[in-house]
Amino acid sequence: MREQDNTSWGLVHAFVLDGAGGARAIAQEQLAGLELAEQESLWLHWDRSHPQTQHWLRRESGLSEFACDLLLEENTRPRLLPLPDEALLLFLRGVNLNPGAEPEDMVSVRIFAAARRVISLRLRPLRATENLIADLAAGRGPKTSSELILVLADYLTDKVDALVAELSERVDEQEERVDADEHAVPDHAQLLQVRRRAAGLRRFLAPQSEIYAQLTRKQQPWFLADDPGYWNELHNRLTRYLEELELSRERVGLLLEAENRRMDQRMNRIMYRFAIITGVFLPMSFLTGLLGINVGGIPGAESPYGFLIACLIMLVLALGQWWLLRRLRWA
Repeated sequence: MREQDNTSWGLVHAFVLDGAGGARAIAQEQLAGLELAEQESLWLHWDRSHPQTQHWLRRESGLSEFACDLLLEENTRPRLLPLPDEALLLFLRGVNLNPGAEPEDMVSVRIFAAARRVISLRLRPLRATENLIADLAAGRGPKTSSELILVLADYLTDKVDALVAELSERVDEQEERVDADEHAVPDHAQLLQVRRRAAGLRRFLAPQSEIYAQLTRKQQPWFLADDPGYWNELHNRLTRYLEELELSRERVGLLLEAENRRMDQRMNRIMYRFAIITGVFLPMSFLTGLLGINVGGIPGAESPYGFLIACLIMLVLALGQWWLLRRLRWA
């Protein structure tokens, strides 16, 4: 019932972290007079498209107009923006695992994070938040707001791992197929799809990797002592995924280049054979054309053996050309 009430307000999830890995859910009506204990933190996860979300964010959240404008912006890219009062705006992207969606069409999550409060907004559902809520329900979730955004970023990165591995395996299959049979043709549609997906992922993962690197260097007072190390690990993981995506794109390019080169060689061989055949029949065509002109004095025109003699001459001419081409190693 509480979740339905929250959803009608655009509030997807609302939790008070107890500081020990667990959390309790609260209703939207409890936000106005909510008082947190010393070790507690608040996490509010909103549906950005809901009108009540925009109303609450601008009228009741206490955030500046500038911060609200950025959180409700229509189109964003991964970015990190420090705010006054030691707060952060953090825009991240996650793999789109919703039914019927393309994974590289990454889902945006916008986060306002302060020492004891995290406000996140999404337009489409995220598996990462579902995993995070499951951890809180099991009592092994984040204990502070800094740990919450770190765990959320970690789950977002985990989803990328599986997709990058899948793209790499597709390229492996095509390479093995070509290596096993020199006449095999790679699946161009699948290779182009791999290249398109890799480019789409790189578009958002490259700036997101830089965000993690910035969080490693720019420590907030409310960060835990070991948080920079974890952010650095996330940065290294995303860097490795970006390198793997770039390698997959290069391998796709090499496969397509090798296939184009093989097709060019095959076409050159065919054209070469056609050229030889044309060269062989060209003198005979000249001879038959010369003998076929409608004028008097054609040799053998009155002889019953004229046609046979002409055929023998063309046969000798063809054999002579074949011998010459073999001698010159042109055929």
